[in-house]
Amino acid sequence: MATKKTTTEKKDVEVVETAKVIMAPRVTEKASMQSSANAYTFVVRKDATKHTVLNAFKKEYKVTPKAINITNMPRKNTFIRGKFGTKAGIKKAIVFLKKGDTITLS
Repeated sequence: MATKKTTTEKKDVEVVETAKVIMAPRVTEKASMQSSANAYTFVVRKDATKHTVLNAFKKEYKVTPKAINITNMPRKNTFIRGKFGTKAGIKKAIVFLKKGDTITLS
């Protein structure tokens, strides 16, 4: 009986880092309250990790974060104007900065 060979494909980390990892700042009431405490929320790519977000954040904003939390927000079913649909799921990253550091969101 022949054995089946399995191969694992590694994602090229360099490709993910050079691509646009941070898509947009997440502007909500909760995110704006957290920004006064040096915690900024961003929408990131679905394949983003803490390391890729860290490298992209250093490159884009020239600030080193103290901590990064990443959360997957699942899609939600909606019912609008008599039609069923879905609201797209996103991946968000909350970036905590040191006490004196600030960034400007455009």
